[in-house]
Amino acid sequence: MRVICLIDGLGFGGAERSLAELLPGLAAAGIEPTVVCLHHREGGVERDVLAQGFDVRFLPRGAPARIRSLRRLIRDIGPDLLQTTLVESSLVGRLAAAGTGVPVLTSLVNQSYTPERRADPRVNPLALRAVRAVDGWTARHLTTHLHAITVAVKRWAVATLRVSPERVTVIERGRDPARLGEPGAERRAEARGRLGLPADAEVLVAVGRQEFQKGHRFLLEAMGRVAAARPAAVLLLAGRDGAETEHLRRLAARSPLDRSVRFLGHRDDLPDVLAASDLFVFPSLWEGLGGSLIEAMALGVPIVASRLEPVVEVVEGGRCASLVPPGEPEPLASAIAALLDDRSRARELGMVGREIFLERFTLERSTQRMVELVRRIARASDESLPAGDGLEVA
Repeated sequence: MRVICLIDGLGFGGAERSLAELLPGLAAAGIEPTVVCLHHREGGVERDVLAQGFDVRFLPRGAPARIRSLRRLIRDIGPDLLQTTLVESSLVGRLAAAGTGVPVLTSLVNQSYTPERRADPRVNPLALRAVRAVDGWTARHLTTHLHAITVAVKRWAVATLRVSPERVTVIERGRDPARLGEPGAERRAEARGRLGLPADAEVLVAVGRQEFQKGHRFLLEAMGRVAAARPAAVLLLAGRDGAETEHLRRLAARSPLDRSVRFLGHRDDLPDVLAASDLFVFPSLWEGLGGSLIEAMALGVPIVASRLEPVVEVVEGGRCASLVPPGEPEPLASAIAALLDDRSRARELGMVGREIFLERFTLERSTQRMVELVRRIARASDESLPAGDGLEVA
């Protein structure tokens, strides 16, 4: 069985990481994947995927050229399924596969057209509305089935893209426990030593590319309040530069943040950075699931996070996290301070988070369900299918 996996690129994001970790499981199940990218990415997971010997192709620039090139690849490879991830790739893939008889499975990994996204000063509302219209039409008419990474994303797709709930299957993303390792005092001490952190530092970690979506500007405002009262508090921002970086660096240069915020950039040792931390902070304004969120849970790190529907779903209503309104620095600062003060409560949240991860978010569990879905959609060709997972829209 052959599958083409189409994605914007193999960079640093959670969707890219999820695909890279899925590929060996597909191959082990007898599914031969060809990864096709719209863009070449320096670094990220592209290097790992190539090192493992997977077939990776790159499309030319420009939508018409990409559609033609992908259509030729579909003809040459003869896949049983085209699986797409992220909006740009999904639009190219759906149009290229139209009329070929190859079924299309789209993975929905974010809530792409929320009001919060329209608040991003770098987003053109008219362009976003146009993309939403095309995305919705092609999802309804040129897509065989859709895969949502949370029930919240499924609800969003039904409401926003106007797809039938029976055509959306929910399968949560997973991460490899072996890659992440286990938490422990020795690992914590060693990681802090490599990062140059004092043993008594109160270490907060936030992970994500520095874009408006991730809410870092509100975290830095909150951190100003925390740092003024807690000289030992340190915020580590892990993730590559983005559109927000210049603004964030200006904020961080102000006292008392100038001694309390460190920009780590992209880290290949992110599990160790998490293991060194006292709190994981997730201030996003919108999300689909949050790969770094489940990685923090895997390492037993207590969490302060935005009260977003997908996040509430992942942390099971707050069983392993303190939840706060998104985009509001004062409640965020208060929640951070409260968990730093109550170490017993923080440890309890961390232990529960690890239990939830092992029960719901392991790579093995996610991969098994994705393999079953890929096979089912490929067999059914272009027929509409029931979700089959019991996760219906409320």
